[in-house]
Amino acid sequence: MTVPLALLGLLDREPSYGYDLKRDYDTYFGRGKPLPFGQVYSTLARLARDGKVTAGQSERGDGPDRKRYAITPEGRHEVGAWLAEPVAAEPYLQTVLFTKVVLALMLGHDAQRFLDLQRATHMRRMRELSEVKRGGALVDALLADHGMFHLEADLRWIDVTAARLGALAETVRPA
Repeated sequence: MTVPLALLGLLDREPSYGYDLKRDYDTYFGRGKPLPFGQVYSTLARLARDGKVTAGQSERGDGPDRKRYAITPEGRHEVGAWLAEPVAAEPYLQTVLFTKVVLALMLGHDAQRFLDLQRATHMRRMRELSEVKRGGALVDALLADHGMFHLEADLRWIDVTAARLGALAETVRPA
């Protein structure tokens, strides 16, 4: 997800201060990776420069001066176009996992051991995500489901690759 478009989308709901945008971003999209305040304000400054948001007059508060940001019609159009466009179905044809297996075979390392360790790592992460689903809100559960489905696909790939390691080794090792 791109941060500028997410912030524009949040502003499409209602005008907000940078602090409120950061809080909402972290609540809905920042699981495990909160958005730094500096990134929020630099992104808002670029969006204002590009005519996608307006920044209100500085207001005094208990802390530093604050500005309320509002989306412009141009920003609203960009969010609408982005939401209407499907996300590319990326085939992930060149992953770190695949690269490690091939290099392990090329270099005479134990690729099966690597696949076993990777399977255990994926299973551990799936257990963590199951806990998130049990104790979390709907947003957390849906994000956990998304992660688990990707892990399940990787696990199927690990099983298929493990069954074909001999043939793959013959393909990638120098003659």
